[in-house]
Amino acid sequence: MSPESKAPQRGVLLINLGTPERPDRAAVRRYLREFLWDPRVVEFPRPLWWLVLHGIILNVRPGRSAAAYRRVWTDEGSPLLVISRRQQARL
Repeated sequence: MSPESKAPQRGVLLINLGTPERPDRAAVRRYLREFLWDPRVVEFPRPLWWLVLHGIILNVRPGRSAAAYRRVWTDEGSPLLVISRRQQARL
């Protein structure tokens, strides 16, 4: 690299797939509905997937998942969001 050349720039891209707003059934249901409807997350024919998502998953998973979220939730909020924000601040 010549002295006139600039040093290459580097970047960091932080990505996460989201988190519910609260560890309760309604918030987890909203999160799952948005997350699992994304065709980049679930590649399945949309009409059939809509039936599976709304007929089964969104009626069964939110309660179970909310219980799991409550076990790891902190006073600051979702561990994923808290840790991601700390990483962002340190970069």
